[in-house]
Amino acid sequence: MSDIQFTTLDNGLRVITDTVSDVHSVALGVWVNVGTRNEDPRYNGAAHMVEHMLFKGTPTRNTQEIAEIVEDVGGNINAYTSREMTSYHIHLLKNDMGIALDVLADIYQNAIMPEDELERERHVILQEIGMCNDTPDELVFDNYYERAYPGQTLGAPILGKVSDISNMQRAALSDYIERYYTPQRTVISAAGNLDHQDFVARVENLFRKLPADKPYERIAADYKGGEIRIDKELEQSHFVLGFEGVSRLGPDYYAAQTLSTLLGGGMSSRLFQEIREKRGLVYSIYSFHSGFTDSGQFAIYAGTGPEDLKELVPVVCDEVLRVGESLTAAEIERAKAQIKSGILIGQESMMTRADQQAKYLVYRNQPVDIGYIINMIDCVDTNAVRNVAEKIFSTRPTISALGPLKNLESYEKIEKRLRA
Repeated sequence: MSDIQFTTLDNGLRVITDTVSDVHSVALGVWVNVGTRNEDPRYNGAAHMVEHMLFKGTPTRNTQEIAEIVEDVGGNINAYTSREMTSYHIHLLKNDMGIALDVLADIYQNAIMPEDELERERHVILQEIGMCNDTPDELVFDNYYERAYPGQTLGAPILGKVSDISNMQRAALSDYIERYYTPQRTVISAAGNLDHQDFVARVENLFRKLPADKPYERIAADYKGGEIRIDKELEQSHFVLGFEGVSRLGPDYYAAQTLSTLLGGGMSSRLFQEIREKRGLVYSIYSFHSGFTDSGQFAIYAGTGPEDLKELVPVVCDEVLRVGESLTAAEIERAKAQIKSGILIGQESMMTRADQQAKYLVYRNQPVDIGYIINMIDCVDTNAVRNVAEKIFSTRPTISALGPLKNLESYEKIEKRLRA
């Protein structure tokens, strides 16, 4: 059994706990409702670079001490940056929760970002970008998002561009923190063996130095679509076909998730069965749906041999065209079962619970009710999936391709197939 409680402090900071009394650990962290999307276009990669730099020292701890104080008690400290969210989190034994909160409060409010550490981390991130550029099944998605949302920070690479990272100044990072790392955009979330009132009191005592909230206007997503193809000598050709999806806050979000799962969400999915099992055209093929605040992405990825592109793309288009008109109750129920089991199995992880509650609070300003979500998924029916398929697949396609591409049809021909 769990007990979810939610408190808003006087400064607007939101604190949520998911108490699970029969575990030995606590997962906790700071989630802030900003990411790559919030960057100044001149400083692409600032959100991710800030994430790195918060671990590089405070007035009382250096970077080694930040890591050691958590790992000395067997804990794990980590962070991530996405297009709309940044998180700093720790998982450790319940009796060491105070250590975790103290470290998180320290790095979140007191990071000094020394110049020597900035130069070292700049080099590390440039290596990270180089690794991405050498990993075609990652690079093809960076290219994809830039084509889907051209000229927008929502479509910019999370790691940043080499030119921007090379010239990133400490002042730009400090300005980003001062502008966005504020109480009303921040959620402190914890899941595991803890007491809510005790946790809130600790947070209130430790998080006293956050900068004042400042109004800002988020530029609305403007999905465009189009194509980017990079012909490169590789063993495989990497192909992404996508469309504008739906917002994670919209009423048809779970219908879109169901559509993605039955189309390309597992070994029983249509794409896997038709393209890998029956035709042997790929090793890897899948679809996904990712919802943003005011937009979303529905995409299909395939990695294939260059000679198989000629057959692969028409088959993918055929599957997209026919999915809305050939849905069966059995595959919808199977897809819904996969989604629900993923959510419920995730409840066995304290970090997943803390992350889920934080995100739900950020996006909807209320605790997540697993029963409500399961009910929403149960309510998805054939008409809902058919309608969302028609909505998504009527948008202009986005194509990103990387590798040997002489057998890839033109964008115009692919688009014509999809409008047949």
